Amino acid sequence: MSYSKSSGLIATLLALSAPVCSPGEAQVSELKSSGLIAALHANGPASDRTEALKLYGQFIGDWDADIVTYTPDAIRHQGQGEIHFGWILEGRAIQDVWMIPRRNERRPDAPVMPVAGNWYGTTLRIYDPALGAWRILWIDPATNSYRQQIGRAEGADIVQTGKTEAGTLSRWSFTDIMANSFHWKGEGSTDDGKTWRLFVEVFAHRNDPRP
Repeated sequence: MSYSKSSGLIATLLALSAPVCSPGEAQVSELKSSGLIAALHANGPASDRTEALKLYGQFIGDWDADIVTYTPDAIRHQGQGEIHFGWILEGRAIQDVWMIPRRNERRPDAPVMPVAGNWYGTTLRIYDPALGAWRILWIDPATNSYRQQIGRAEGADIVQTGKTEAGTLSRWSFTDIMANSFHWKGEGSTDDGKTWRLFVEVFAHRNDPRP
């Protein structure tokens, strides 16, 4: 995977790290960040675990997203966002950035997406050979949301499970996975997994479709 294929993620990470400053200062900040970007990003998966890394490696690239959220009283809300996946840490891990709304629509007075909030967060996905599964860490300072999960393939789907800050169960799933689209679901349970409530759905489509 070349750097050009991860350009959306690199640009997003530069935006995440850049302070509020003048155009000249921003240019200096970007140049100073170039060493970090070069050290962080990788051209493709590590050769010693290529097969295992295909689980999330299939998502490398840039995606547009239609987002649907559901309030406790079953009111449905719709919004748009974007997602960027790239290889990091010598190809032993994947980092992705998810945001609502899209970057060119972000402004201080933008309406807040009910239930989800206006994401601008990043996921670290690290394959653990000893565990035979993925360690997932979601960090979103924009909504003050943080999750640790374990991700595994379940049939044709990918399922991540963990707990919220309040100690309730969370389950995030990638379903209907195709070369140029996927369906993501965010669910929670307050009865130890007997029942699950759907909070968020993401319908993602590549903005650079593969043949």
